Amino acid sequence: MQEHIDKYTSEIDGFSPANHDELESFRIKFLGTKGIIKDLFEQFKTVTAEEKRVFGKVLNQFKQLAETKYNELKESFDLQPATQNAQIDLTLPGEGFEIGSRHPLTLVRNEIIDIFKRLGFVVAEGPEIEDDWHNFSALNFPEEHPARDMQDTFFIKKNNGKDDIALRTHTSSVQVRMMENGKPPFRAIMPGRVYRNEAISARAHCFFHQVEGLYVDENVSFADLKQTLYHFVKELYGEDFKVRFRPSYFPFTEPSAEMDISCTICKGAGCNMCKYSGWVEILGCGMVDPNVLENCGIDSKKYTGFAFGMGIERIANLKYVIRDLRLFSENDTRFLKQFQPEVI
Repeated sequence: MQEHIDKYTSEIDGFSPANHDELESFRIKFLGTKGIIKDLFEQFKTVTAEEKRVFGKVLNQFKQLAETKYNELKESFDLQPATQNAQIDLTLPGEGFEIGSRHPLTLVRNEIIDIFKRLGFVVAEGPEIEDDWHNFSALNFPEEHPARDMQDTFFIKKNNGKDDIALRTHTSSVQVRMMENGKPPFRAIMPGRVYRNEAISARAHCFFHQVEGLYVDENVSFADLKQTLYHFVKELYGEDFKVRFRPSYFPFTEPSAEMDISCTICKGAGCNMCKYSGWVEILGCGMVDPNVLENCGIDSKKYTGFAFGMGIERIANLKYVIRDLRLFSENDTRFLKQFQPEVI
């Protein structure tokens, strides 16, 4: 046995593989389940007790030698460039980089901004974490309004008062900050992400994106609001779509309305998307409530204004005929690749 160990030790010491295949053959020969070390341990069982005391230590040292040799060689091969370990045809064409595309929500957001910029609206932004005053109170939300309840709002700090801090539920808070810190006239849109404590489904999500608009000046009328939004729809969807306004209620506008367009999927004939009505609601709007103007330090007897707000996801759903809201946030490249690449 000692002669065999001495012979194999010399072989291990002098072993220098040229590639991974030779190293793997070494592992199988010495460390495999049917290898030399396994066979030597089987022979070790047949020697006398006195010989076991001698050869036990020698055999363990031999095993450690083989394992150390293999591990060192394997590590050195792993650190070497791939061209040294494999036959690579360097004349083959490389793997090109795929051209990315902008997210569909970004495409729609940019298109909305461009339309309103041509009408003289500027872009305004504000924080996503808001206090009660800017998110609710200044916008004429009474204390008992359902939107203040936990099922609708993600509260960060809730003390049932002025110290309430929450993730904003709409970008209307940006309107309040603009009116507080400036003087009329105001003509601006406020794009941004908002949060509401809702169950995630094909039609709803706990976060989504809005674009809200505000126009405050002397002698602003509901007719100005209607014509502005008529123009927006025609620019975004084309001339073939019908538009209607329905009376509605919002705490911060009076009078208030919801704006519908004929369904982009069924062209008004009726389908699941429009619940077979032929109409789809795309935004809410109205004349700014005088209380909101006064809360922001603006003379409601001199100035009037209108405001509107829309969900970018809803606009994108109708524009690209996307039926599941969750696709926008899942980052599935199969979905994202469907949109026209742009040079970035």
